[in-house]
Amino acid sequence: MTTATLHSTTVLPVMESFYTIQGEGFHQGKAAYFIRLGGCDVGCVWCDVKESWDADKHPQRPVSALVAEAAMHPGRIAVITGGEPLMHDLRALTEALRAEGFRTHMETSGSSPLSGKWDWITLSPKKFKAPLPESCAAAHELKIVIYNKSDFAWAEQYAAKVEPSCKLYLQPEWSRANEMTPLIIEYVKANPKWQISLQIHKYLNVP
Repeated sequence: MTTATLHSTTVLPVMESFYTIQGEGFHQGKAAYFIRLGGCDVGCVWCDVKESWDADKHPQRPVSALVAEAAMHPGRIAVITGGEPLMHDLRALTEALRAEGFRTHMETSGSSPLSGKWDWITLSPKKFKAPLPESCAAAHELKIVIYNKSDFAWAEQYAAKVEPSCKLYLQPEWSRANEMTPLIIEYVKANPKWQISLQIHKYLNVP
């Protein structure tokens, strides 16, 4: 194993990690430990964690320390997010988390190759850098952020690419929720294969 490979698998740039309530999608309302990794090459204009984009601005932390901190809490769901987490090799992280009894969940744009072992993959494709076909095939949940009306057609494009068992969610972009939520409600009523995802953690005022 080369030094570069060892570095990529056992040490990761971490913007923040915290124990909270999953606020979105199928597992909404469940206790979960979040690990937000630094680094993103997608660049969504409406991203609410743009400070995560530059991996060099965040400390490199050993996987062993991250997992030990997560294991101090009773919840056994670990959510790996970013940034774009798949910019990193996540095999060592997911293996260590599973060894401690965690379910491994990930939130990704799917724009980088898959790595790691996952119990749940939330795919949130972005127009700025399209997801890879392997990410569409592996997704358990498709979450489309609705920023404007054209995003409904974008949502249908990706609903056709995921597996039939994949859960389908439409989520209003937070800054435009007042405008987009009524449109999403009507769209779901007309297209009941979709469900609404709301960022309840923002309503609950938790991380």
